[in-house]
Amino acid sequence: MPLTVQEMLETANSVVQRISAAQARELLQQGALLLDIRDAPELEKTGRAVGSHHISRGMLEFRADPALQSHDPELRKDRPIILHCASGGRAALAGKLLKDMGYQHVYNLGGFSDWVNGGGDYVGPVDSGM
Repeated sequence: MPLTVQEMLETANSVVQRISAAQARELLQQGALLLDIRDAPELEKTGRAVGSHHISRGMLEFRADPALQSHDPELRKDRPIILHCASGGRAALAGKLLKDMGYQHVYNLGGFSDWVNGGGDYVGPVDSGM
């Protein structure tokens, strides 16, 4: 039976722990990776968390698989990964995907605004020169 987006989100949220910005900062101090999975135009428009790593959601599988040439060495199965997107939905789905791929310590911070409103450092949007 086909799944709805709501069902996929419910499943993802049941297996990927949602954490606060304060909890994320604690994990980052211990070596976790803050992974921004928004698309590039979103980062250009809103800015990004200081120290975050960017892989768009559409490329995550290809960057997360160590058997592929496109693997991103920042993604290690022994390293906690904290995901965020714009509001938390894509981060939940991406977190479940990473867990399905064998990543054990995966967390959902929610959206970029959760980071900013939680006191996380960020750099503003890129000046378009206009």
